[in-house]
Amino acid sequence: MDAARLAGLQVGVATSAYQIEGAVDRDGRGPSIWDIFGAQPGNIRNGDTGEHAAAHYDNVDTDIALLEWLGVDVYRFSVAWPRIQPDGTGTANPAGIGFYDRLVDELLERGITPNATLYHWDLPQALQQLGGWPERDTAERFAEYALIVGRVLGDRVPVWATLNEPWVAAFIGHHTGEHAPGIRDDQAAVAAAHHLLLGHGLAAQALRTVTTGKVGIVTNPTVVWPASDRAEDIAAARLVDGVRNRWWLDSVVHGAYPDDVLEVFRTVADTSCIRDGDLEIISTPLDWLGVNFYTPEQVAAGGRGGRPIGPGLDGLSHPPLEGKRTTMDWVIKPEALTELLVRLHADYGPTEWWITENGAASADAPAADGAVHDPVRTDYIERHLTAALEARDRGVPLAGYLVWSLLDNFEWAEGYEQRFGVIYVDYQTQERLPKDSAHWLRALLAARDQRDPSDRSPVR
Repeated sequence: MDAARLAGLQVGVATSAYQIEGAVDRDGRGPSIWDIFGAQPGNIRNGDTGEHAAAHYDNVDTDIALLEWLGVDVYRFSVAWPRIQPDGTGTANPAGIGFYDRLVDELLERGITPNATLYHWDLPQALQQLGGWPERDTAERFAEYALIVGRVLGDRVPVWATLNEPWVAAFIGHHTGEHAPGIRDDQAAVAAAHHLLLGHGLAAQALRTVTTGKVGIVTNPTVVWPASDRAEDIAAARLVDGVRNRWWLDSVVHGAYPDDVLEVFRTVADTSCIRDGDLEIISTPLDWLGVNFYTPEQVAAGGRGGRPIGPGLDGLSHPPLEGKRTTMDWVIKPEALTELLVRLHADYGPTEWWITENGAASADAPAADGAVHDPVRTDYIERHLTAALEARDRGVPLAGYLVWSLLDNFEWAEGYEQRFGVIYVDYQTQERLPKDSAHWLRALLAARDQRDPSDRSPVR
């Protein structure tokens, strides 16, 4: 692609704490819901756990050197709540907050902008034992945690996200039970969905008191296409759009939950957890909105293959779309990203938009020549970056594009079977090896910045 098109766009990579750090019992870190969930047989593919992950905690210097070698503008990482507050309350654990303090300093020293996410699903287990996100108190504890982190890092981190993908935390964690904490209960799912958003609003308010950095939230909206032009399929797609997209963004931006989604949720749960004044907190003004995008959805009324995820959606189905797929079985449709961004800007702008995650899983391994060839990922990134730039050309104020992910990592319920990184990780030795996609990204950014792309990697 033409590197000149990247002018004015911040380009980087993203990770999350539990997926890369390892060292789950080191330096005062408390257990998270994922430590407990992963220890239960049958929850994670192949019995994998996040105990070691990509050992980023012990290899942080190497990983920062790789970021510098890539030439990225931005690095999005998450802070592990159990490292900061091992029991979910109280003062900061010095070793835990110190790790991120040093990380931020090292990034800034190398000219890389830190983009920090406060919650990427690793709730302290101590709070789960008190009820977790279905309880209102967890939202208040989250605001206290945000204030602690903001006081230490707020003078140097210019971009903040409160939550990552609350749809996943609420519904895959509390409706299907495929993610931690492994609950299958409509009441818990609806309460968690509301309290996650309440926690977001309270945390955004707390951050405003300790940082001048930009504050936002990261959701995972997607394009939801009806399987046909039948009225019932169009209605089904509209409802799934409400659960996937409008519940989260209508509340955050417009201060109201969509009536059609509320009506469906009330058929399976008590919504009295939504109190007067909550939506005013949830809609605390933001500086930016983050979009994690991987694949679109197709929806039909009745049973025609798969099912959408969310309370009250059991009568709908999710027929597969035609097209090339990643190893996660996600169809590749870059044009959907353009459509999504244009729609989001029309419905929820004006605001600054970021693509905070975008990437592809593929079956990667070193070849006979010692390199890792990942043409599907390289093509996926190039085509989706082009699609994002097309949306910018159509008026969307797109500020940044971040590849998921820097490193191969612990891919939640999929364990280590799915590889998303532009850097290959040998989980036995923890050695790093840039894949072809990393070399492509580095060459693109070097061309944009008119730098020599031939420098050797800090690892082989």
